[in-house]
Amino acid sequence: MLNIEWTTSTILAEVFYCVIGLIFAMAGYSALKNKNCEKNVTTAIFWFVLAVTFIVGPYIPTWITGLCIVILACLTAGGFVKPAAVNVPKAEETRSNADKHGYKVFLPPVVLAITAVLVATFLPQLGANNAIGISAIVALIVAYIIFKPKLSTPFKDGVRLVDNVGTTGILPQVLAALGSLFTAAGVGTVIATAVGGLIPEGSHFIAVAVYCIGMALFTMIMGNGFAAFAVITVGIGYPFLIAQGANPVVVGALGLTAGYCGTLMTPMAANFNIMPAALLETKSKYRVIFAQLPVALIMLVAHILLMYFLAF
Repeated sequence: MLNIEWTTSTILAEVFYCVIGLIFAMAGYSALKNKNCEKNVTTAIFWFVLAVTFIVGPYIPTWITGLCIVILACLTAGGFVKPAAVNVPKAEETRSNADKHGYKVFLPPVVLAITAVLVATFLPQLGANNAIGISAIVALIVAYIIFKPKLSTPFKDGVRLVDNVGTTGILPQVLAALGSLFTAAGVGTVIATAVGGLIPEGSHFIAVAVYCIGMALFTMIMGNGFAAFAVITVGIGYPFLIAQGANPVVVGALGLTAGYCGTLMTPMAANFNIMPAALLETKSKYRVIFAQLPVALIMLVAHILLMYFLAF
């Protein structure tokens, strides 16, 4: 259990985490009462357990949180979590709303982005995560003003989208935790030992290429550029580039964005690639990845060249 220092930022964060947990709990209740859901009981258990970790996670023993993660993993791996498919709008309704509102549907997302930047910039004491939560509330209010829906519509649609995205929605949190675990376990040192024999002494270009490609590949495995950055920079970036005279600012900045090239090419980055495909209801859940692949490869080559010429 954590000893939390209660400030405005932490209190606000707890409120947002509880709201997220309640949405998960609503998704579980929705699945439980839907007898047409193929695995309604186990699907409900998944969402209820996930809701518990968000609502009371800091206040329960860590081994219970760990057990919750194991339960979530087992339910997912066993195929026991299925979409409940409730509150799905009819095609005619969707078409009618699209014709009625047109490009105004993009206004709330734009307001969300701008508000998040403003809050993070001018109210840094609240924290970046809280900036996202605050901007979501502002965007929701704007959406109510523009579209004038029923009070319950955003909540029902929120549950529907959570249900539609399914288990892939929690991959970012799990992968970020895995990255921290790899760093603590010394995976970077193991990588440095393995890669050492592949980079000729004094060959800056090969070192840069191995670092950037390693960042992209490890990000593809981890699904998270931040998780990969700590491991690959410790294992390759520092000993073979920075210690050899490379500018650490250039290496760090371009190294992280080289990892993002891997983000564009992997289903493990579910929040970027699989989630949009699910929301757009594409025929192939990998359609977004296929569209991004050429750009990602070109950008990776550009990163290698930029780092080589700018870092040394």
